[in-house]
Amino acid sequence: MTWLGQQDDIVFMGQTVIVGGSFMGDTLKGVPDSKKYEWPVCENLQLGASLGFSLASGMCVVSIFPRMDFLLLAADQLINHIDKIGWMSEGRMQPRIIIRTSVGPKKPLDAGPQHTGRYTEAMRLMLTTVQVVELQESDIIIDAYQGAYKKDGVWLFVEEGSRY
Repeated sequence: MTWLGQQDDIVFMGQTVIVGGSFMGDTLKGVPDSKKYEWPVCENLQLGASLGFSLASGMCVVSIFPRMDFLLLAADQLINHIDKIGWMSEGRMQPRIIIRTSVGPKKPLDAGPQHTGRYTEAMRLMLTTVQVVELQESDIIIDAYQGAYKKDGVWLFVEEGSRY
């Protein structure tokens, strides 16, 4: 995340991006606070704002949802808007969004059924233009995020909470 934070045309939006409280917040320590926008728990609004900010500014937005279970609350924005906006606008609207989420750990402490859902395959079935990538091996994470930033488009990265 530090490398992404060094890019001029990127911002971070989400829960725990400034105030901390999750391992994802801890990964943003090298990102200037001026590039971070803390959000309350309002997932659908957050992802809609990420879309609007990206389109209005031309910047890349990293939208952070600490758990995949709660990304489901933003499914309307993801499936019906972000995934289809290029088609609906006949290619005139091309957002640059990296959605970052995780599957919560079950060991050494089980985070519980609300925090450990893995919905990656369901997302792949519902999304037609958003690239869905599971990051299960730590040696590919940096290349994956840098590649997504450089290729534009919309990316959904699913990380393993047990790796932090």
